Amino acid sequence: MAEAETALIVGAGPGLSASLARKLAASGRKVALAARNAEKLAGLVAETGARAYPCDVADAGSVSALFAAVAGDLGAPDIVVFNPSARSRGPVADLVPEEVLRALTISAYGGFLVGREAARAMEPKGRGTILFTGASASVKGYPLSAPFAMGKFALRGLGQSMARELGPKGIHVAHVVIDGGIRSDARPAPADAPLSLLDPDAIAETYMHLIGQHPSAWTFELEVRPHAERF
Repeated sequence: MAEAETALIVGAGPGLSASLARKLAASGRKVALAARNAEKLAGLVAETGARAYPCDVADAGSVSALFAAVAGDLGAPDIVVFNPSARSRGPVADLVPEEVLRALTISAYGGFLVGREAARAMEPKGRGTILFTGASASVKGYPLSAPFAMGKFALRGLGQSMARELGPKGIHVAHVVIDGGIRSDARPAPADAPLSLLDPDAIAETYMHLIGQHPSAWTFELEVRPHAERF
């Protein structure tokens, strides 16, 4: 019997990451969850049987240590999902440079660090899946949100480059544009428009579809949005 795959979700939290962790665990995969504060994942760990790890995606040493720990505990990751992002809102003329740098470091540089370690883990095996979580801002810069768009545009470019480089090596790289708000306990859908926010379980199903795609028909970019969302 083939050994169960290992899935690593970086930037795990209570929304999409939690939904995806449940589905990955239910599929028989070993699940690792990483967050700056791993203690906040205790409930999800208890529910899914996953392992939680602390990680600062803006620090190369922290990311390398994460992948080493996961490989030692569960095996080198076969599936890596990158979810972190950061933003600094306001008029361009008023933005604080240090806050903009932080947003770019987490959204883009962090994606590079995680993508690099994922590639290193998967290339020797000649297979694997790397998924980058994008947003509307990955393809459209909104007013008062330049740093977020900068980071997400960069992450999308990273994904494109990696897909072209790693695809021929058997590694599927995909970028998912989340075009709309995600429903949560803190952000419930209005009663008069119950389908106006994305259902995290439905998004997770889309990720599972990407993970299971046959190499003859891989998707690089996919957009998900509520039927009511304008685009």
